Amino acid sequence: MTGLHARFRDRTAFAPRADYRLLPFRFIRLDDQRYVVTSDVGEHVVVSRDQLIAFARHELPVTGALYRELKAKHLVFDDDSRAALDLLAVKYRTRVAPVANLTGLHIFVVTLRCDHSCHYCQVSRQTEDKTRFDMARDHADKALALVFESPNPAIKIEFQGGEPLLNFGLVKHVVQEAERRNAVQRRDLQFVIASNLTHLDDEILNFAREHDIYFSTSLDGPEDLHNANRPLRGGNSYRAAVDGIARARAALGHEFVSALMTTTPASLPRVEDIIDEYVRLGFTSIFLRSLSPYGFAIRTRLIRGYDIADWLGFYQRGLAHILAVNRRGVQLREELTAIALQKMFAPLGSSYVDLQSPAGIAIGALVYNYNGKIYGSDEGRMLAEMGDDSFCLGSLDDRTFASVMTDDALQQILEDSLPESAPMCADCGFLPWCGADPTFHRATQNDIVGHKAFSAFCAKQMAVLRHLVTLLEDDPDARRVLMSWV
Repeated sequence: MTGLHARFRDRTAFAPRADYRLLPFRFIRLDDQRYVVTSDVGEHVVVSRDQLIAFARHELPVTGALYRELKAKHLVFDDDSRAALDLLAVKYRTRVAPVANLTGLHIFVVTLRCDHSCHYCQVSRQTEDKTRFDMARDHADKALALVFESPNPAIKIEFQGGEPLLNFGLVKHVVQEAERRNAVQRRDLQFVIASNLTHLDDEILNFAREHDIYFSTSLDGPEDLHNANRPLRGGNSYRAAVDGIARARAALGHEFVSALMTTTPASLPRVEDIIDEYVRLGFTSIFLRSLSPYGFAIRTRLIRGYDIADWLGFYQRGLAHILAVNRRGVQLREELTAIALQKMFAPLGSSYVDLQSPAGIAIGALVYNYNGKIYGSDEGRMLAEMGDDSFCLGSLDDRTFASVMTDDALQQILEDSLPESAPMCADCGFLPWCGADPTFHRATQNDIVGHKAFSAFCAKQMAVLRHLVTLLEDDPDARRVLMSWV
């Protein structure tokens, strides 16, 4: 060919090739007819058994819609898609990049004292008169030094207890000192107080307004259920919580107050009532949390009141009700579902500490306990209150951020808890959407890796993910609502 026509190739050069190569993938059964195929960056395709076999045997017709979808989601490539390999690498780097920022969440346990006597309390609370369970100012200052040694550009300081407002003087000191340091550091700094709001007063609200402090409280549902789950000596815990929510919203703004619930045996038949209570109070999100195997939930044997199958029924009914609420035009997001959807569809995945690979311990959060000990997760300090100090990373009296993060014990935990190398996780099709929770497995199986065939964590994650993929595939109305949460 000569002249102008020499610049163009014959149309046969652009015909689909009959051969293709596989990129890394995993698969898992969705139901009796279908399988979920996932890439290393969490993109997925749902296929039949015959389609899966043809795909793996390089027998798919390259002109078909399924082949084009597999190619678009980096599960196959051919000579015409080599740029896709670079794109897949970019997506993978983007997904794991936040790990390099290291710790963004820093939890100050300013006291173990509390005026509530919740049956499921995870932190082994102490009575209000036991001030020896308060954090000392010296330890708070040493913790702040570690906070600002972290390279993360976004720092969240969360105050926990017990009831942190019982040691509000120390909360004020930490906030003011953190802001003084940040005048030089220029981080994106945020404060959260996890409180039952019983001790909320004008002084606290004024201080919170001046310093843009958020509140996270507990709300287990309607009044009778909340009071049964969260007894308050000499008072009505539900009324205290609801009044505190209203006061905090009026003083700070609606978005400055969030709430969490915990599922007890008494909650199981009442998921619709719980959700309706959140809607009535104007919340736009709810987290249908199961019990955790720590603290009083173990001592009182409350956690034996239901198994994971019971909670899954509760969750599925609850999600169905939430979807119905959204279809009525009321915005309400279920947070566990939203986390899973972020893992499935968002470029950065989710920052939720309990679903990270490597495990979110220390990388995602550090906990500075009232007694000066340092833990890599909130659950780690809860386990310590039960007599197991496996996740202690030293003391504020002799640690720097660098020495904590390079500690041999921490490195071993992170290495052992990588799902990509864990038995039964490495080949699981849900691996890109899951993570590791070594504290849970230490608490339930006395092993940080855990035997996944007997793991309630694994059973819960797999059931939730199967349910979500099924909704996304089979229910267009549900898909529309769910995708709005990403």
